[in-house]
Amino acid sequence: MFRAAVPYAAYGFVSLVGLTARLVVEGAEHLEEAKRAGAFIYAFWHQRQVFFTLTHRGVGATVLVSRSRDGELIAKTMALSRIGSARGSSSRGGVAATKELLDLLAAGRPVGITPDGPKGPARVVKPGVLALARLSGAPILPLSCATSRRLVLEKAWDKFHVPLPFSRAAVVH
Repeated sequence: MFRAAVPYAAYGFVSLVGLTARLVVEGAEHLEEAKRAGAFIYAFWHQRQVFFTLTHRGVGATVLVSRSRDGELIAKTMALSRIGSARGSSSRGGVAATKELLDLLAAGRPVGITPDGPKGPARVVKPGVLALARLSGAPILPLSCATSRRLVLEKAWDKFHVPLPFSRAAVVH
């Protein structure tokens, strides 16, 4: 029952952060250029993924999410945010997820990937995002989200960031 409630609690918490944050978007011209090119690939660090679920609600993106138990919670939270998920990773279901992402890109839809996830090392690009871009011909749009107030999970492999309410926030494309 607790696990079933987690996505709703996470969605509510991130919504509260969004309602109280002072948000600045930088590099919007890069986003517009990527949109004009057709489909594109959002690339953002694993530690910064929480704020993506707020700032990119309903944009029609589908994000690669691992098939782990934690991935299931993330996928459900993203679904509440109107963000799709392609389930797979380098260790499980990667071929099927890659095909799904390639099909979405071919249909002109944006996709997202954490190039250092799901296990790291943190902030080191793995070959998956580059292979996806090469196979699809879609450009990569690097993206980062940051907040002035955040909880940092020091024991997590990537020092995961949980944004806090009443922050100054930025999204940079």
